[in-house]
Amino acid sequence: MAAPEEVPPLAARARALATEVGFALTREEALREAGDGDGDKGAPHPSASLPGVGRFLAMLAAGCAGGLIGELGTGTGVGAAWIVSAMPADARLITVEIDPERAAAARGLFAGDPRVRVLTGDSLDLIAAHAPFDLLFADGGVGDRARLVDLLAIGGRIVADDVTPQAALPPDSPFRDHDPKREFFFGDPRLVSVEVVLPDLRNSLLVGTRTR
Repeated sequence: MAAPEEVPPLAARARALATEVGFALTREEALREAGDGDGDKGAPHPSASLPGVGRFLAMLAAGCAGGLIGELGTGTGVGAAWIVSAMPADARLITVEIDPERAAAARGLFAGDPRVRVLTGDSLDLIAAHAPFDLLFADGGVGDRARLVDLLAIGGRIVADDVTPQAALPPDSPFRDHDPKREFFFGDPRLVSVEVVLPDLRNSLLVGTRTR
């Protein structure tokens, strides 16, 4: 059994690709690159999936026998690599990245796996044509989050990361009173949702299951 800190070889290669193309590996790194190092950690700056998020995705993907998995915001394929490393042989993954350089890097990473398709363009519009999904990782910026639920099969799950636990938010953070991600997950009547705090206690993710 792999230790919790171990990273699958495919995910390690994706992380190396992120470094090569200058794609941030953490939210803190993304904030520094954006010149906003003192900003709130809940702010939407793109970065690669953390290992704790990847392991959670792998756990969910492992149960998608014969299923279809989608990802919005491939980056260089870190989250996708965790998914692919665990998903059953008869499952498929469709992942969409708006940045051509990152998409090309991810496409090269998965070139030998016919179960994976990497698309380039606006994630929500492109991926909608392939719905319904059994698992959807909303890793990129999404305008109308309500549309995401429409892409899920009944019983399908949606996951969003880059969330800061309430207890870790600065006292003056606007996310204490108004967090669009949490409001979506816990406000849409079609979802039963939960927040999962990662072991570092500084990051969490939101998970919802479509019930109707």
